[in-house]
Amino acid sequence: MPDTSTPTPEPFRVADADLDDLASTLARTVSEVRQHGVILDRLGSEPPPSAIPGQAAPARSEEPTSLFVVALAGEAYETELAALSDWVNYLLLPVYGREISTTRPWCAQWHEHPEAVARLHALWLAWQQLTDIEAGLSGPSTWHRDHLDQTLAHLRAPDGPFAACTTSPSRPSHRVLTTPAPEPPEEAA
Repeated sequence: MPDTSTPTPEPFRVADADLDDLASTLARTVSEVRQHGVILDRLGSEPPPSAIPGQAAPARSEEPTSLFVVALAGEAYETELAALSDWVNYLLLPVYGREISTTRPWCAQWHEHPEAVARLHALWLAWQQLTDIEAGLSGPSTWHRDHLDQTLAHLRAPDGPFAACTTSPSRPSHRVLTTPAPEPPEEAA
């Protein structure tokens, strides 16, 4: 009677020269999976359209036209701000935070500064795009050059949004600077 058992495959050996490429590909894949996890968590935290029992789901006129945080309101804004806060607190600041000084102020309450939220969110969106595997090998370098350096220069400038905030770690301070008031509309003659 013929042997019908499944043959044992031969062990597969990766050449030592290819291990670095394999490790790099695996690291990129793990990073992409983590990004997808953040997106799925964010989507999973949104309530279903008919969260009120017995009430029909509201009609959806159209999808949001922007992912930018300043275009969001209510719960959508809060959800996006929470995800942004995780990225700022657990990735951006530990890697790129640098020391606080009079020439590089920072505010631990950055989320209360509208300009800081807008700039950090734009930086985060660019990071998501340019660290994706589809961005290619130069994506992270492009993110540093075109996005990170400019954003940090503006945020941490002595006249930036944190100008009235902490300039010395031993003396924490927070104050949101006032913005110009809009001019009233002119009356028709």
